[in-house]
Amino acid sequence: MTQSTTEPLSLVVVSAGLGVPSSTRLLADRITESVRRELAGTDRPVEVRVVELRDLAVPIANNLVTGFPAPALGEAIEAVGEADGLIAVTPVFTASYSGLFKSFFDLIEPGTLTGRPVLIAATGGTARHSLVLDHALRPLFAYLRAQVAPTAVYAASEDWGGTGDALTETLPDRIARAGRELAGLMAAGPVRSTSTSTADLFA
Repeated sequence: MTQSTTEPLSLVVVSAGLGVPSSTRLLADRITESVRRELAGTDRPVEVRVVELRDLAVPIANNLVTGFPAPALGEAIEAVGEADGLIAVTPVFTASYSGLFKSFFDLIEPGTLTGRPVLIAATGGTARHSLVLDHALRPLFAYLRAQVAPTAVYAASEDWGGTGDALTETLPDRIARAGRELAGLMAAGPVRSTSTSTADLFA
């Protein structure tokens, strides 16, 4: 009788929140738990790694200037490249993703995220900024050729409950739907192109 040697699925969560505590990290944690629940019925365990970009701000800036990542940043970039699924969450600054968020993904080599399942999410002070999901985040990951989940999650201040971190009815629904979609994409595996050339990546 042999035991199953099925490898665990790797879920990497990139949070660009700046505060402690951060509503961006809180949203990332809620989405992560949703994905965990959806994958609980599969025969593959899930390993989660959270990348807090606020802790890597200086190494990211140095890498952009020198071209060499510090060890902690290198490990984070490697984790993203090896993940079976990615949750990417950013606060909204000036109607777009944060500069820290963009700078981190500028360091990801072209082709690394090709076919990789990604769930995008953002937080902001008002619902008016929700367009950032389709006008900024989705085009960014489409350019990186990731497999972006159909449902993106935006949480404005009014989406959180009046006390503590309680949630309103609509935000949990969006989180649950997005979690199901990412879990399904992860279980199916990444869509890989065997004919993508370096030139194609910049087309």
